[in-house]
Amino acid sequence: MLAFEAQKVIELRMVRLAWGGQEARDEMASMVVEKIAAAIEAAGTLMGGGSFETVVSRYREHVAANTKRLTHIGA
Repeated sequence: MLAFEAQKVIELRMVRLAWGGQEARDEMASMVVEKIAAAIEAAGTLMGGGSFETVVSRYREHVAANTKRLTHIGA
């Protein structure tokens, strides 16, 4: 499910990047920060004895938040 859900965020971000401008630059910066933060969070979960299912569940939460944020821009 995560792979399917992430496709929507990829689509929304590609549109944002294609439009260019400051919003595109902000989105690029956000993507990098989010990826690093998510990797650190996942590593911490696993090192603390958490399961892969917990990591995937948390990633799905991040993806859902991004979908919501990207679909409500300018609304």
